Amino acid sequence: QVQVMESGGGLVQPGGSLRLSCAASPSTITILNMAWYRQTPGKQRELVAHRSASGRTSYADSVKGRFAISRGDAKNTVFLQMNNLQFEDTAIYYCNIQVDHGVSYFDYFGQGTPVTVSS
Repeated sequence: QVQVMESGGGLVQPGGSLRLSCAASPSTITILNMAWYRQTPGKQRELVAHRSASGRTSYADSVKGRFAISRGDAKNTVFLQMNNLQFEDTAIYYCNIQVDHGVSYFDYFGQGTPVTVSS
């Protein structure tokens, strides 16, 4: 059974930084695309950053130049470096991975990690 777990969220002042981590298991799975989403109460889940299997990255306009998605040396890990955080970045952040099961692909999400930007 595929499991996805995020960590690294917390409380940070405006202008500060946080690094979110995501680890997927078991290690035998083949991960294709990786992404980070975020969601605030009453709003739809929003795609924040995406990394394709080929390594191409893309970002929501609201975070371009401030956030960076990267894959860890341990191939089942992905990070989101968030710099110059703003109040509007406050949300629950979810890691998303796409797993190749051979005959089909399937998307998995973690439980989320909260990020609060407050002075």
